[in-house]
Amino acid sequence: MGDRLEGVRLAPYTTLGLGGPARAYVEARTAEELVSLVADADRRREPTLVLGGGSNLVLSDDGFDGLVVRVASQGVGVSRDGDQVVLTVEAGEDWDALVARAVAEGWSGIECMSGIPGLVGSTPIQNVGAYGQDVSQTVRCVRVYDRVGRQVLDLEARRCGFSYRNSAFKAELGRYLVLAVTYALDISEVSGEVSYAELAARLGVPLGDRVPLAAAREAVLELRRGKGMVLDAGDPDTRSAGSFFTNPILPAGHAAELELRAPGFPRWETPGGAVKVPAAWLIEQAGFPKGYQRGPVRISTKHTLALTNPSGGGTAHDLLELAREVRDGVLAKFGVTLVNEPVMVGCSL
Repeated sequence: MGDRLEGVRLAPYTTLGLGGPARAYVEARTAEELVSLVADADRRREPTLVLGGGSNLVLSDDGFDGLVVRVASQGVGVSRDGDQVVLTVEAGEDWDALVARAVAEGWSGIECMSGIPGLVGSTPIQNVGAYGQDVSQTVRCVRVYDRVGRQVLDLEARRCGFSYRNSAFKAELGRYLVLAVTYALDISEVSGEVSYAELAARLGVPLGDRVPLAAAREAVLELRRGKGMVLDAGDPDTRSAGSFFTNPILPAGHAAELELRAPGFPRWETPGGAVKVPAAWLIEQAGFPKGYQRGPVRISTKHTLALTNPSGGGTAHDLLELAREVRDGVLAKFGVTLVNEPVMVGCSL
């Protein structure tokens, strides 16, 4: 267990480079330390923030008036189950390093989520996904500490409440502390079916085809780099929290109203008649192009969905003002309310 420190600036622990100081800060290097630290803080009724990779987080400029526990647990257990490999991965492991290992080993199922920043422990909370894959397709079990019941639980995937960028863990954010995630991946040198049109076009294959794992990973990384979505100290557009808004899913009636405002708008049909609309298109059509700037913060020059702190000189207040301007502009033009994807701590839209 690391030393308990006071007044540590949290901005360097987030990909946005935003956030004030923590009243107290400590690193947990094992799952047992993580449970002990959080359980002890709960007994003392000390406010606690569990910090992972900081890649999906907007922290207040005031910081956090309590204990920040940074997850640093490591370890990957590997076993065989028929034609699948089962990986039990500690929450503090780097997600993209796990994807890279899976591709190198010939384990299929997470290759299209290459380049996503952050730690393994965050993946089930957000039901992380990209380019036609999300973790709910491969998660077998999530080990959590239930802070209400004060017990460690192994929750099978069906109990995790997975939906688009959502889960039972996000619905009751703060209750469940993810300790480890178990994934079941196919033993195969080829990817799952390519189901995302942009990725299929980059690979030069029809939708539904399978490609070598390494080819899928490299194509995804190329696409993400082109959007400033792969962390790179030399690229100011990567000083972001990734996609700031989720793609709205509209009931059929709401989609019909949008059709009147924007005939022929781009969409993906979803089961049950609802329609998913690309938030990036809504933002651009509402008058917010790539590179749109408000003081020291801006929309990425590469990808309309990312809000960035390119010089590092912005504040969380600056970023949220930009986010509100974009959200309100889209609502006024299209009648659609965008919802933030990053977790907000000490602040809100």
